[in-house]
Amino acid sequence: MKIGFVLDDGLDSPDGVQQYILTLGEWFVSKGHEVHYIVGQTKRTDIVNVHSLARNVQVRFNQNRLAMPLTASARSIKQLLGSEKFDVLHVQMPYSPQYAGRVVSLAPESTAIVGTFHILPYGGLQSMGARFLAHVNRRSIKRFHAVISVSPAAKDFAHSTMHIDSTVIPNAVNLAKFNKGKRLAKYNDNVQTMVFLGRLVERKGCLELLTAVRMLVMSGKFEKRRLVICGGGPLETKVRKYIIDNALQNFVTCVGKITEAEKPNYLASADLAVFPSKSGESFGIVLVEAIASGAKVVLGGDNPGYRFVLNDNNETLVDPNNVQDFAMKIDELLKNGKRAKELGSEQRERIADFDVNKVGAQLQDIYITSIAKVTHKHNNG
Repeated sequence: MKIGFVLDDGLDSPDGVQQYILTLGEWFVSKGHEVHYIVGQTKRTDIVNVHSLARNVQVRFNQNRLAMPLTASARSIKQLLGSEKFDVLHVQMPYSPQYAGRVVSLAPESTAIVGTFHILPYGGLQSMGARFLAHVNRRSIKRFHAVISVSPAAKDFAHSTMHIDSTVIPNAVNLAKFNKGKRLAKYNDNVQTMVFLGRLVERKGCLELLTAVRMLVMSGKFEKRRLVICGGGPLETKVRKYIIDNALQNFVTCVGKITEAEKPNYLASADLAVFPSKSGESFGIVLVEAIASGAKVVLGGDNPGYRFVLNDNNETLVDPNNVQDFAMKIDELLKNGKRAKELGSEQRERIADFDVNKVGAQLQDIYITSIAKVTHKHNNG
């Protein structure tokens, strides 16, 4: 098959949707298929078959910074589609009418169109934005032969805002890649290590985590424990100031942004990996990565996407705004090694469903079925 992944954004950011298409793309190539990436403005040169057909502008949406495409040239799109003759276009949803929407509308009838719906809203404004996109893209949405959502919550949101019926197939993670994670030597001592990894934006809950740690420090329950914060973003200055203002330097370290190659080792160093995101999560790739890397146990914010990944287990879900309960759960998971080990074992069993080999095979079946629909329609006029 010749597959084209379509994404409004570029491939320079290591965010969840980019990881999704690149992980799946590698898998499909390993199975003998040809994969192309029809994306927005991209500087990366280490990926083959990248077609960057539009310039992008930076916007903020759902408490994230995104690159949105300016209007793509219909001529360039037609030229690409005509020369490559894709069997399948796999579109990341919701999408802009100026780019991905144009690709879908200009695609020949002989090409199957499949979509994956990725998002959950952080608030009412984001829900309104999704409904607006549903309205302006109503014609191109009819071109889709199958739509996937990455979680039940994303499925419900796709239905309520865009009236799209979809099938739940989770995000794909290359578990074998993260299984190679090794505890870093600098954390190989008798101090228990907590790891936070993510963008330092309000939605991700890092300041709430620091407040919970401060509570534990003040009550004498954070001796021989430390928190390592990996990531950068708009709140980095505020995070660092909070650490200094509250005399947490002996307990908390900010290492800044880390590379994708470093990520498994930092996550493998975690006696407790903590991701207290408050909302807007449709899945939770970083949780799966932490579990696969060897974090002893993962504690996540109680939002729909993380609840799906952590299998509705309230012992490993927390409301980050309830600082007292947050601090108590941290203390319990670090103190009760036996229970943490049991929970970690359950989490490792759970993520088998998210391995790229399993998810890729499911998507391959959907591609084949969608292509058959196109062929049947063509043969029957």
